[in-house]
Amino acid sequence: VSPLKMIRKNCLDCDVKNKEVVFVQSFYKDVSDCIIEIILAAHTAMELGAKKTVLIAPYFPYMRQDKRFHRGEAISQRIIAELVDKYFDAVYIMDPHLHREKKLEHIFKIKSKKLTANNLIARYIKKNIRNPAIIGPDEESYKWARNVAEMLGAESRILMKKRYSSYHVKVTLNKKLDLKGKNTVIVDDIVSTGHTILETAKILRKLGAKAIYCICVHGIFANDALGKLRKTGIKVVSANTVPSKAAKIDVSGVIALEIKIF
Repeated sequence: VSPLKMIRKNCLDCDVKNKEVVFVQSFYKDVSDCIIEIILAAHTAMELGAKKTVLIAPYFPYMRQDKRFHRGEAISQRIIAELVDKYFDAVYIMDPHLHREKKLEHIFKIKSKKLTANNLIARYIKKNIRNPAIIGPDEESYKWARNVAEMLGAESRILMKKRYSSYHVKVTLNKKLDLKGKNTVIVDDIVSTGHTILETAKILRKLGAKAIYCICVHGIFANDALGKLRKTGIKVVSANTVPSKAAKIDVSGVIALEIKIF
């Protein structure tokens, strides 16, 4: 297996002939630039005789747009998947945000595998947070929150959310919950604008939470969301799939293991 050699100035600076080339690319910030970069790299590797091209994406965007919500919208999940199918032999994605499509096999035609940071999140909580209660801010978060809670043997609750826009959400509690004296940990896959977390924190404080943590896999933190969350006293931690000041959970070991078994 050839280690990743990032493409620089449209040039692969290593010999890839007859080798399995693994590209590790996390798609954040200038997302469209990242996609063009990885397509150029994969196509070039194929032209230079690579035996196989593999994409490992710590963070992979465009998963949310899995249908046409408004007239004229591009279904980006389908379009990007077609590009990946064309230029790669396999794709591995860390905690993809899936909604209507539940499996990567339903999206990609090539070999695909979902990686997860759940074990790492559970390990972080066990080491750093006493007496935790795990909270999922919405129905989509149960795959992370409930799984992490089971690993810890901790109590968990999944709240209900209604989204009106990216900056307008309403979160409600459907079951009684006593959080007095407990450290509540909101666990989710993605934090983007942070509004869901802020609304969830309001409910938790009313229920007597001792402290409020937010732990996510992908910290997008658009428009200084991290600063806004921290100003309210929420302790925020993310994995390093997307670089930020909150990225304290290292997923490189999970990725290295996948590369090792090729």
